Amino acid sequence: MSHTLISLHLDVQRASRCTDLPSDDSIRNWVSAALTGRREVAELTVRIVDEDESRQLNSQYRGKDSPTNVLSFPAELPDDLDLPLLGDLVICAPVVAQETEEQHKALPAHWAHMVVHGTLHLLGYDHIEDSDAEVMEKLETGLLAGLGFADPYAPVDHSAPRTATD
Repeated sequence: MSHTLISLHLDVQRASRCTDLPSDDSIRNWVSAALTGRREVAELTVRIVDEDESRQLNSQYRGKDSPTNVLSFPAELPDDLDLPLLGDLVICAPVVAQETEEQHKALPAHWAHMVVHGTLHLLGYDHIEDSDAEVMEKLETGLLAGLGFADPYAPVDHSAPRTATD
């Protein structure tokens, strides 16, 4: 799958103590996959944070006093302003790492899922209604398969060893 047709300005901010983080190139590849066929030009920020910042933002914007894996902040631009600004993703590295362990997944696979999931939210997809969740999950599964990762929603055999594509 080629992502060369997308003009992407990506700002990756690392505000986490965690050291096992994906490279900027990996994040760019995952964002590009989600944008392919949906957006030709995009500008967005991916900010990687720890629990305190995630909890504060989740509390302020969603009324939930706990850290969460990914928060999406779509750009709110006036209709007459034609800018490629898509918005911001805030991903909590410790939560992603914890979920990886709990769900018996490989860390790169879960990071890819969180970036793709968040980018789709910035594009207007959501999973509030069951029918919307089905559409979004199917899209995520296909995008991740194209990136070489297994279905993130498939039941996991907790007794099986993890692989790089789980």
